[in-house]
Amino acid sequence: MSSETKLTLAKLAKLAGVSTSTASRALKDNPLIKQETRNKVQALAKEYNYSVNAAASRLRTQKTHVIAVILNLIDHTEQSTTDPFLLKLVGELNQALNAKGYELLLSNSFMASDDWANYFIHSQRADGMIVIGQGKSTKKIDRAAEAGVPLVVWGDPKSEARYPIVGGDNYQGGFEAATHLLQKGAKRVLFLGDAEHAEMQERYRGYLQAHQDANIPVSEDCTCTIDITSKAAYEYINQRVKANGLDFDGIVCSSDMVALGALKALKERYVGIPSDVGIVGYDDISLAELMHPALTTVRQNTQQAASAMVEQLLLQFEGKETASYVVDTQLVVRRSSKHD
Repeated sequence: MSSETKLTLAKLAKLAGVSTSTASRALKDNPLIKQETRNKVQALAKEYNYSVNAAASRLRTQKTHVIAVILNLIDHTEQSTTDPFLLKLVGELNQALNAKGYELLLSNSFMASDDWANYFIHSQRADGMIVIGQGKSTKKIDRAAEAGVPLVVWGDPKSEARYPIVGGDNYQGGFEAATHLLQKGAKRVLFLGDAEHAEMQERYRGYLQAHQDANIPVSEDCTCTIDITSKAAYEYINQRVKANGLDFDGIVCSSDMVALGALKALKERYVGIPSDVGIVGYDDISLAELMHPALTTVRQNTQQAASAMVEQLLLQFEGKETASYVVDTQLVVRRSSKHD
């Protein structure tokens, strides 16, 4: 048979000496099919340029093989889809989904309607949803879950929810960030972020516990509620130093982008980092190591996170039990918090 011959699934199955259903499962790399058979069918499919008619398959199965990934941005924020950590997580999700035969449909909470179940699932735009961020309110997520939508959320895995939440140990991350600065001799450490977010709230609790363990009180003006963007951090630090002088010697930032803004504001005022102010970020985006000085930060394993989110979503498709999952975090010490 010529490699140019248009092959149907039935013909492919006949060539491989298996049933049509076995060939179909082998192409999907179903572990119930022997590896030898999977290899044989997949090799023949490649040889004869066989590809599944995706449109016909969707009509037969009523499945799209598309997963909606929603960036759950809050109202009155300038955080956007250009945020490097969000892009990093989406990139990892795309790879993890593709490896399982799914495509990614990227949206955000501003574009999506309030009724995610109808907008994404019942309209057959997608088979399930991965929501990035719990935000300040989980109403939309809860509503989708109540409608029976298969979904997984990136957020704080210690939160009580009827759906699986995947995320880092935010409490531990905040604790280690603050403890590190306090051990370096800092006495007035700011927390820069928005503790109304579930993840940030846990980081803030860790920050407070570190001070309690070190017997160092936290004054009210050390808790600095800002939008989680570099612009907001830059403006806040500028205004604070202008009004009060340098009344702090450390900053725990709720994200690396927040740290970037704080770093820029301090450097423009010729404040020594870390000699005058030590800074710790959160996320370990690629820019963190390229900043000057390089940023100490809490790294979250986004590859592990993406794999866990996809796994928990696919379990729901199979009607199996799911569970929240804690992703590895690690304090990465660089020059923004230590002297050579």
